[in-house]
Amino acid sequence: MRSKLFVPGSRPELFPKALAGAADSISFDVEDSVPEHSKAYAREQVADFLRSSAVRDSAKSIIVRINALGSPHFEGDLMAFACQQVALLNLPKAQSAADVRAAAAALEKAERCGGVTRPIGLLINIETPRALRLAPEIAAAHPRVAGLQLGLADLFESMHADRRNAANVHAAMFQMAMACAESGKFAYDSAYPDVADVAGFRREAEQARQLGYIGKSCVHPKQVALANEIFGAATLDIDTARRIVAAAQDAAHAGRGAFLLDGRMIDLPFVKRAEAVLAAANDSDRL
Repeated sequence: MRSKLFVPGSRPELFPKALAGAADSISFDVEDSVPEHSKAYAREQVADFLRSSAVRDSAKSIIVRINALGSPHFEGDLMAFACQQVALLNLPKAQSAADVRAAAAALEKAERCGGVTRPIGLLINIETPRALRLAPEIAAAHPRVAGLQLGLADLFESMHADRRNAANVHAAMFQMAMACAESGKFAYDSAYPDVADVAGFRREAEQARQLGYIGKSCVHPKQVALANEIFGAATLDIDTARRIVAAAQDAAHAGRGAFLLDGRMIDLPFVKRAEAVLAAANDSDRL
């Protein structure tokens, strides 16, 4: 999931364009990009599109950013979006592990009502100082948590921190990356709101990639190609992953834990990464 394109739920004319675009994943948003008076309309439009043949026939990973736990829209969002086509629900404003567990329990109930047979994962936003401090607990709160997504705009605005300062960005990215690594969840980078600032987008994306993040949120289709380029460079291709795993099996039979492949020394951490790439590819095929 190198790129994830946000699409406002109140703009149904954009839905087919986004689905036909180059983003690895589409994230329909019924939270911040939708004004209060349009929430019900956005929910209806997204729910209808999710159940369309266009989405059923698409290979893209589908995400919906719902409204926060405790908001008047949360339960309605779950009932509308708990369907087989949705891979992840993006939960904003989570402040604790208890919030995540409550959301997971409500999602399980919605799935039973909707006849969903494949559990929907949770992508948890980390966008407040408290959530960042408790990120390790949030990441490990429930098996449904697939990963954490950094929300630098909300986080830095609340702190009056300067996002142009690379040290500030690195500090937040590093802290969340460690939380994800501790519990084996993926880390996903924040959206970059200045569409015209290509250099700024690239700077943040490359810093995130170097810290192990798997991709970056995009607020405009223009950003998608850049995210695919930057995070694609960090992705181990499937053929190489297969060769590493096969060579590891041969080495294990020979009693060796480390071995040379194409002139490069391979040991357990590289093998685990290759296995994770193959597992992710298999999961994508099932979506």
